[in-house]
Amino acid sequence: MPARKSSAAAASGRIAARLPQIALDGQATAAPEPVDSATVDEIFRRLRDANPEPKSDLRYTNPYTLLVAVVLSAQATDKGVNIATGPLFEVADTPEKMLALGEETVRHFIRTIGLFNTKAKNVIALSRILIERHGGQVPATLEELQVLPGVGAKTASVVLNVAFRIPRIAVDTHIFRVSNRIPLAVAATTDKIQAKLEAIVPEAYLLHAHHWLILHGRYMCKARKPDCPSCSIRDLCRYPAKTA
Repeated sequence: MPARKSSAAAASGRIAARLPQIALDGQATAAPEPVDSATVDEIFRRLRDANPEPKSDLRYTNPYTLLVAVVLSAQATDKGVNIATGPLFEVADTPEKMLALGEETVRHFIRTIGLFNTKAKNVIALSRILIERHGGQVPATLEELQVLPGVGAKTASVVLNVAFRIPRIAVDTHIFRVSNRIPLAVAATTDKIQAKLEAIVPEAYLLHAHHWLILHGRYMCKARKPDCPSCSIRDLCRYPAKTA
């Protein structure tokens, strides 16, 4: 038993040792400690002041079209999804209308999006469930959303946050990168980052934190070359590889 505990402890130590490298884009430099609560507050104050009412880049008209758009956005760009869903939502902006189109027609509309065959099946299947179980309405709970085809924890969190204004931080690649770089929270998985962020972001900023972090990662703290000279939180960020 002692040997097993020692082995487990060693394994845990090796995982922990790798976290800073994950956080810093694979670089060997040791990651700094996450910023303190006062700095977290100041970071979000600045992000809010720069963009008081952040909006999703995905185009939608109601909770249902938002749900479909987020499902389609998996492994696809928001721009690409918007190009496909513009014509689609003109003819099908409710589960009833989508179901009436049928899978083949939906597939034709979204054929430019990656994994369009599977996504078309999921859109039709989730539309049928919404009609049969929810009267054609999008449910406002994590549990009910996650049982829909093509809807995971991230998609459900986005829908709850955007459509129903329930504070959730759905962690995508942008938020994962930004959180680990600053760092706001350091972890090796998106679900752990989400839990940590939702625990440390002040309540006053929690509703819009999801969009502020996504937009910051998409347009400022970019993966290959972050635009550090133009960053409003440069002086608060502890990322050691800032661009000149």
